[in-house]
Amino acid sequence: MELLEQIKARRSIRKYQDRQISRADLEKIIEAGTYASNAGGGQRSMIVGVRDRDLVERLGRWNMARFDRGRLIGSYVSREQPSVIDDPTIKSGFYGAPSLCVVFAQKDFLFSIPDAFCCAETMLMEAFDLGLSSCIVSRAEETFDHAAGAALLREWGVPEHYIARCFVTLGYCDGPYPEPKPRKAYRAKIIE
Repeated sequence: MELLEQIKARRSIRKYQDRQISRADLEKIIEAGTYASNAGGGQRSMIVGVRDRDLVERLGRWNMARFDRGRLIGSYVSREQPSVIDDPTIKSGFYGAPSLCVVFAQKDFLFSIPDAFCCAETMLMEAFDLGLSSCIVSRAEETFDHAAGAALLREWGVPEHYIARCFVTLGYCDGPYPEPKPRKAYRAKIIE
């Protein structure tokens, strides 16, 4: 499949089967992230892959602990793949995914957030190419912003001047793979 067709076909998945991905696939996804576009070629992002289901679930609950619904714009994402925006009963921001990547970047770097999200998007495309499902989840900074989170980052060897910027959930889609939403016409223009 050509790249543009892959981009059009990939969806954010928020319902996962109870089936773990392979370590080899996780390694490929992380490797893809290390080759993502990044400001000045500085390679300042860091990726931690997690295949421990209990830890992924705990992190998902931490991710939701301070979720502020008051800051939402809009209130609907998907009937087939509901988001925490759609369903306030969802208690884990990682939707039961069996694996997860945490993308870190330097706190004090101007392009820290764009670098992290470029890394995450590249990992999504590699996951799709491998036949896996994925979703980028934000609220990463607050996920680790407590004593237990800081202790876990020390255990993982994350440098103190790094901050979690986003997550990539990984697994196999549970249920039918979603169809694309129609594109909004105003989103693309060419000026000549």
